[in-house]
Amino acid sequence: MTNEAGAGLVVVGASLAGLRAVESARRGGYTDSITLIGAEIYLPYDRPPLSKGFLAEGASPDYFLTEEELRTELNVDLRLGTFVDGVDTERKVVTVGDQEIPYERLIIATGAEPRVLAHLPAIDGILTLRTLEDARQIRDAIGEGSNLVVIGAGFIGSEIASSAQARGATVTVIEAAPVPLVRAVGEVVGKAISALHGRNGTRLLTSVQIDEVIGTDHVEAVRLNNGEIIPADLIIVGVGAAPATSWLADSGLEMSPIDGGIVCDAFMQTSAEGVYAAGDVAHWPNGLMDSTMRLENWTNAADQGTQAATNALFSEKAKKYETVPYFWSDWYGNRIQFVGTAIADSVSFVSGGPDEDKFVALYRAGDRLVGVATLNEPRRIMKYRRFIAERGDFDRAGDILQPATAASSSR
Repeated sequence: MTNEAGAGLVVVGASLAGLRAVESARRGGYTDSITLIGAEIYLPYDRPPLSKGFLAEGASPDYFLTEEELRTELNVDLRLGTFVDGVDTERKVVTVGDQEIPYERLIIATGAEPRVLAHLPAIDGILTLRTLEDARQIRDAIGEGSNLVVIGAGFIGSEIASSAQARGATVTVIEAAPVPLVRAVGEVVGKAISALHGRNGTRLLTSVQIDEVIGTDHVEAVRLNNGEIIPADLIIVGVGAAPATSWLADSGLEMSPIDGGIVCDAFMQTSAEGVYAAGDVAHWPNGLMDSTMRLENWTNAADQGTQAATNALFSEKAKKYETVPYFWSDWYGNRIQFVGTAIADSVSFVSGGPDEDKFVALYRAGDRLVGVATLNEPRRIMKYRRFIAERGDFDRAGDILQPATAASSSR
């Protein structure tokens, strides 16, 4: 086993959080070596379009930077298509095959992996979505006249359903829970948002599960636990994701007993000196929301990767990572946005309603506004995000409701 000299910053995970960490390091004036390691063969690319725009025929990946920009302008030792086997936090090395790469600081940003359903057979036509290759397979399989069954009515499954329906597929979404999206947005808003499926020609079945996949070499249909048989050329499993941390089994890092994510402090440092985490893998105490969180969204990955690198490399600029969570989703031409948390005492619609194509719903915990969900109200959501960050009183939240102007496409 060889040891490579020149310990500097090593970032494991070449997606959004990892890339933002690299950019933050260089922007802050870090001049030592940076090694960026990614399991996929592709340059860092934007993942949200994989379940939306990329599924349209002829769409191209949205790469963040060119190889020239990464290797030359950011002076990064870029290692794509590379799997890290482990990390020794005492000796401060990561292991890649028969090589050991030393680090002064390590940032772990390996994201999350789709959960699988073990009872499904190993035949063609059953896919999950995480990578560019996954998206290409799904795109090639959907189209006019195809039959798609999506297991899981969460955001990823619903976005895929919307994209497939737009291409002429017949889509059925299967959800085991009585109301989708309860953990993300709560029961009231989950029910309201999920109604978009039926209003746009997609069949949503709740409180049901698949008992059997019919087909020998390739999917032909599914049999539900209520006896119904639904034709299927393709099954997409979208039942959530788990932190991609199996490679850390022998690292000694403190891991969450809940889901195997990495336990961090408020500065995104792990239990090991010099090791930080960011993005979908990280649990951390979010002081702004008074709770420990692990978030799987674009905004958090970008912001957390940036702050983790700053904290790791520039002690004079280090600060606790605090945020009001924000995510968005696009279904059937509708923009869904959410800020804050859905853990609340009550939810009320203060503009529009659950059966309308535009609404604002406020989440109350005690006297505080803690969350806001909107449908097709893009110009209002960031005002509410600032209000929550200021720990605004719920009774004053209505003051934000002003006549909305032209819709914004801002993320």
